[in-house]
Amino acid sequence: MKRLFICIVTVFFLAGCNSQLATSTKQTDTLNLDNGDSLKVHYIDVGQGDSTLFQVTDNGQEYTLLIDAGDFTGDEVVEYLQANGIDKINVAIGTHPDADHIGQLDRVIKGFDVDEVWLSGNTSNSDTFHRLLEAIDEKDVGYEEPRMGDQFDLGPLHIDVLYPKQISGKANEESVSLKLTYRDISFVFTGDAEKRNEIEMIESGANLRADFLHLGHHGSSTSTSESFLQAVKPAVAIYSAGKDNSYGHPHEEVVSLVQKSGIELYGTDVDGTVIVTTDGKAYTIETEKNGTIQSSEDIQSTIGTEETPVTNASCININTATAEEIEKIVHIGADRAEDLIELRPYNSIEELSRIKGIGEARIEDIKEEGLACVGGE
Repeated sequence: MKRLFICIVTVFFLAGCNSQLATSTKQTDTLNLDNGDSLKVHYIDVGQGDSTLFQVTDNGQEYTLLIDAGDFTGDEVVEYLQANGIDKINVAIGTHPDADHIGQLDRVIKGFDVDEVWLSGNTSNSDTFHRLLEAIDEKDVGYEEPRMGDQFDLGPLHIDVLYPKQISGKANEESVSLKLTYRDISFVFTGDAEKRNEIEMIESGANLRADFLHLGHHGSSTSTSESFLQAVKPAVAIYSAGKDNSYGHPHEEVVSLVQKSGIELYGTDVDGTVIVTTDGKAYTIETEKNGTIQSSEDIQSTIGTEETPVTNASCININTATAEEIEKIVHIGADRAEDLIELRPYNSIEELSRIKGIGEARIEDIKEEGLACVGGE
């Protein structure tokens, strides 16, 4: 077991934006917060991206852990940390090098007192990833590449590393996946890991049972298999996605599976920031907005009554397709498929020009072929 040695920090009880968040609150039982000890987990609304903040208070000491840091085009994470009086982060984790997960991590490292950074070890050619490496080097912060079976303790917060066992350059699939346990309450995060990676987690024999599951890949159908959902058996599932995003997250089949399993579902696209507060036995859930996530039945009932965009169901969505699927696109192949995935997301086919070796002529060939698309199924 690895233990993180953390300096004692003074706890300042600041009135941040949380006082305005409780527009919707659910409580499982009476919380016992008389001694001041608690865990708060903030699923931050960062649009189409991911960021979750853990705040632990234990015997007057405060510990903070950040999982992912939103998209590089925004500043929501930095602003949220500042608004909540955060000045120190013990561990900052980038589950994988996609720009919608590590986007603001360089600014977090430069703007806050960060002890350690954890990354998967997979790399990216993006400017966002290079800025992150420069920030780690400039600030001389500790660095860790956690692997399956590793265990850490951050104060009373126990961390089990569920994935990856090793890396091979598959950034999304080999996302750092974690189970974090505070007394009797547990949380599972899998980044953008896919169904086959979930199977490996199950086959590892690790105890995956948790009260809260952060749905993989923003609620995409590439993740959250029925077998994984049964292994975790969460009471609550939460996904991070942008409102009306071009990827269609969360995908209908995932929403339907979760709801039919009797699991309470929240999403940052409809609920805004979601905050879980627990004493280790009971918990409350606060949401910024009173949102409604459509069930599959709701979606079916709107067919024919609402105008929907026409999409090519047989096209290959360059934002969500697997490497094997992407290889079918003209001029892409195996080598460029990995580059394409690393540089996600794309707002248009023309943005494929960011890939080395793809110029205007090849973009025209790709468009003429009609196989690649943005959005769709």
